[in-house]
Amino acid sequence: MSYQQHFIRFLAQDPERLHVAAHSHHPWPDVTFDAQQRAWLDAAARHDDKWDLLWGEVLPEASRHVTGQLGLPDPATVTFAPNTHELVLRLLSCLPVPTRILTTDSEFYSFARQARRLEEAGLAVVERVAAEPYGTFGDRLLYAATGSDHDLVFFSQVHFNSGFAMADLDAVIAAVPADETFVVVDGYHGFMALPTDLAPIADRAFYLAGGYKYAMSGEGVCFLHCPPGYGERPVNTGWFAGFGELAEPPRPGQVPYPRDAARFLGATFDATGLYRFNAVQRLLRGLGLSVAAIHAHVHQLQTYFLNQLDALDLPGLNSATLVPPPEILDRGHFLTFQLPDAAAVTQRLRTRKVTIDCRGDRLRLGFGIYHDKNDVDELCHRISC
Repeated sequence: MSYQQHFIRFLAQDPERLHVAAHSHHPWPDVTFDAQQRAWLDAAARHDDKWDLLWGEVLPEASRHVTGQLGLPDPATVTFAPNTHELVLRLLSCLPVPTRILTTDSEFYSFARQARRLEEAGLAVVERVAAEPYGTFGDRLLYAATGSDHDLVFFSQVHFNSGFAMADLDAVIAAVPADETFVVVDGYHGFMALPTDLAPIADRAFYLAGGYKYAMSGEGVCFLHCPPGYGERPVNTGWFAGFGELAEPPRPGQVPYPRDAARFLGATFDATGLYRFNAVQRLLRGLGLSVAAIHAHVHQLQTYFLNQLDALDLPGLNSATLVPPPEILDRGHFLTFQLPDAAAVTQRLRTRKVTIDCRGDRLRLGFGIYHDKNDVDELCHRISC
């Protein structure tokens, strides 16, 4: 089944383009066009008072959607920011310096670059667990988490450079011996792609994600689930974290913070992404389309594509170059092929109006609910011609 009829505005802009990069910038459903206009009209109608609507309706609705999709017990544990990097910096500001960090060698550039820079400045000591071989990664991460003290354990639910998915988040988090250690799961490639229940770890781990990919909401809408009792007073703080105090006279003493996730709020931001996010979530609910159903649809297309691709018997681009290898079943919503000429292949396919991308020597190809088997057949035709 295809849901292309809900993406007409995006797809019609270039009907010849075959967009197979849902993992990069997922097309927005048509309902987001009206949502974007709604944000503008609310700002015009309410002017300065638009923030009352944001705090009273828009943000609480978005929090409820996140809570519902992730099995979280309380919407008050969810806060928002324009990007995940801002939230990571706020988390880091809660930790001692130098910060002892356990992470992997397959984190997205934003965190990986920041961690390297902190090392250069003597502000962090970083231990990285290699992703490969994938068959033993989970055990090796568990061992590293158990074996020494860290201030921060940071790892991805789905690796951005391979699609490899962590099968058991709970086990890694349970392995961290010190209760005071911050545990952060980067769920950007997992949220709205893999069915995820955070209820067992809601009181112990942070979860970080956003709307640019599988939540189909574009940029500017990222969120953080904040377990109670962790990071109660971020040093990196914005005035929105004190929004509830603005009507009161200044008080001497410590800077005040709210007890809920609003303690991680920053400063003024564009709320349009939240309107889009809420509209997409309402659409999915109206269609009765769960994350499990979305995942099943994408997995079916992945399997069909790999079978078709192998039948073409092309040199290089086939299941033999798949990363992780085919026997590793835990993967997200994109397929990764390790090719020495990945950049050249990407550009060659772009001349055939196929939108994919690569990261180093890894070509990435991702399906979504705006695809069906006809799209896969067309993709294979353009690859082979």
